[in-house]
Amino acid sequence: MLAMKTPEPMPVEVSRDAFRNAMSVLAAAVNVVTTDGPAGRAGFTATAVCSVSDEPPSLLVCLNRNASVYETFCRNGQLCVNTLTAGQQALSNLFGGKSSMEERFATAQWSTECTGAPLLDDALINFDCRISNRVAAGSHDILICEVVAVRQQTSGDGLIYFQRGYCNAAARS
Repeated sequence: MLAMKTPEPMPVEVSRDAFRNAMSVLAAAVNVVTTDGPAGRAGFTATAVCSVSDEPPSLLVCLNRNASVYETFCRNGQLCVNTLTAGQQALSNLFGGKSSMEERFATAQWSTECTGAPLLDDALINFDCRISNRVAAGSHDILICEVVAVRQQTSGDGLIYFQRGYCNAAARS
């Protein structure tokens, strides 16, 4: 009996544009990720956030190593993931743009919990975290974050990014 040899898989080259187009249909919650500490206060808009484990409670945040806020987040060692509500598109755009940190933080009300990272008072959810590990992947670092406190609104719709635009995620009743 002849043994059939399994063919080697052919490497597939996926273009940057094809990948970005495919990712545009992967809906994601919109978050403003903030930090404060010895390196200063900073924040950016992110959709690359997801849970890692519930024991211990942890999540990941992807941060481009070329981002202007990269060193600030690494040196501070803590952050807060502020999940935005349906009415906070302007805040998302502000934190995702080139405005100064002073302008970004002046447009909303902030408080702090355990880590000292800014928590957006009217966010849908706040995850106050300590960065426990960083893993390099391509152009980004994956920040593994231990969740030390959570605040959650009792009602409200979430802000979702889908097909290069904002959508509302209506709360179920």
